[in-house]
Amino acid sequence: MTLTMAALLLGAGTLAGIVNAIAGGGILFVLPVMLASGIGPVSAAASAAVAVVPAHAIAIVAARPAVGERRMGIARSAVIAAAGGIAGALLLLATGDRIFRSLVPFLILLATLAFAFGPRLAVALRQHGGRERPVAAGAFEFVVALYGGYFGAGLGVLMMAALALLGVDDLRQANWMKNVLATIISAVAVAIYIAGGAVAWSQTVVALAGALAGGYIGARLVVAVPAEWLKRGVVAVGVALSVYYFLN
Repeated sequence: MTLTMAALLLGAGTLAGIVNAIAGGGILFVLPVMLASGIGPVSAAASAAVAVVPAHAIAIVAARPAVGERRMGIARSAVIAAAGGIAGALLLLATGDRIFRSLVPFLILLATLAFAFGPRLAVALRQHGGRERPVAAGAFEFVVALYGGYFGAGLGVLMMAALALLGVDDLRQANWMKNVLATIISAVAVAIYIAGGAVAWSQTVVALAGALAGGYIGARLVVAVPAEWLKRGVVAVGVALSVYYFLN
């Protein structure tokens, strides 16, 4: 790995950490640099996921004072999240580089659409909660967890939509639950990536160091930088990356 590539990975990780601390979607900044570093697409996706994994855990601690004791109903969702995350990670390892490379532009486009329209979807679903349709709501929750274990970009906004379908009306509670479930999904997926030998550690350690530093910086900027601005920036980056990978 050259010094230039190390600098790019460090910068991408730092930017990802800042974005994750405020709006989410940091993996979209790390994945392209991982791919450019010369490792295979599956290894790039696994390595990017490991590099940004602290983001959701940090968010849990940050949100705890606002949530208090509103933690009801999370045990069932935690089991579904773990099962979906495991299934998604195993599916990624089984996909292979050739197939995953062809899926990259579609996955980035899906993540971009999630950031663009996920909040509106969550609002719409919250008005028609899924307490009367627990099977359908649980199935959607599993699909979101599977996606999170497979790719992960946009997981937070999709999980908010799943919680809205489950009938979680309190936004603060939903946000805390989203971070807990996303942490579970990321943790089990990362464990499988590591066990499967899919992580390129030299690239990952550099990006992870940047992500940790960026997370600290983002936590300090969260009151100064409007999350909506960063979300629009993530969407713009996602559109540009989708076009690039579709054309290449």
